[in-house]
Amino acid sequence: MITAVLIDDDKHLREGLKALLQRYTNEINIIGEAESVKSGVETLERLQPQVIFLDIHLSDGTGFDILEQLKGKTKAHIVFITAHEQYALKAFKFSALDFILKPVDPEELQNTISKIKEVVGKSNSFEHIDLLLENIRKKVDNFKRIALSTSDGIHLFEVSDIIRCEAKGNYTEFFIKNHKPVLISRTLKEFEEMLTEQGFERIHQSHLINLSYLKSYIKSDGGYVIMADNSNIPLAQSKRERLQEMIKNL
Repeated sequence: MITAVLIDDDKHLREGLKALLQRYTNEINIIGEAESVKSGVETLERLQPQVIFLDIHLSDGTGFDILEQLKGKTKAHIVFITAHEQYALKAFKFSALDFILKPVDPEELQNTISKIKEVVGKSNSFEHIDLLLENIRKKVDNFKRIALSTSDGIHLFEVSDIIRCEAKGNYTEFFIKNHKPVLISRTLKEFEEMLTEQGFERIHQSHLINLSYLKSYIKSDGGYVIMADNSNIPLAQSKRERLQEMIKNL
């Protein structure tokens, strides 16, 4: 049984989330609840759950305030509960953190439950939480680092070191400077949405490249590019004109 604590200042949401959890899984046990930063910290230090369902906005502060106070005191898996706050959602994604949107969608909750089952029990550092807090404090909108969650844990990389990403079904393989390839259980589309503003371009259904590592554009053989790691990446016909314009502006 996976132990969890639910922190939200809305009693109705807490009751609703508990009911949904009971409906979709018998493996997560809510062992405590809290509605504020103060009671949340006290509850978490006392119960030490494996999972924390954490609202961002609380009556006396934010969920981030709780995390600041918990440094070194927990290795729980964090699942944020939030409204549609685009900046926060982007920060969560770059920090490899799970979130549930209000109002809670049953299908999204089931996906989150599946992720929880995958990660609980594995080694979990606070590094990706530190990354989130750093970005939130500085109100960064151009994220320099990204946390990638693999089968053996969460690893942080400089975005500028990512050469390219390749779709592998519902997985994405990252090719990173001076590092072995990293396989992530998220789709290429998700990373395209995150990295396009960071100088990445999806030039093919299966390939997202960092334009900083583009070495050559070859027009023959249907068109392809050569990257700094000497990989040959096919270029979709629909992307040729756009890539040529982007190259002119590099």
